[in-house]
Amino acid sequence: MEQVIKVEGMTCGHCKSAVEGALSKLDGVKSANVDLENKNVTVDFDDSKVSLVDMETAIEDQGYDVEK
Repeated sequence: MEQVIKVEGMTCGHCKSAVEGALSKLDGVKSANVDLENKNVTVDFDDSKVSLVDMETAIEDQGYDVEK
């Protein structure tokens, strides 16, 4: 399953690495690709292993705001 999550506060390569890394550590996330220009992250994941709430929490734990 693929989900695009809007994220506020990402401005640089470090932000991109932090969000992609946090999501990639979650069991069930196959890939995470941040688009800094559009302020979002596209996540390919197995919804039987990880939920949208889990992914939003991982992003927020890195200090970024998820638009809901």
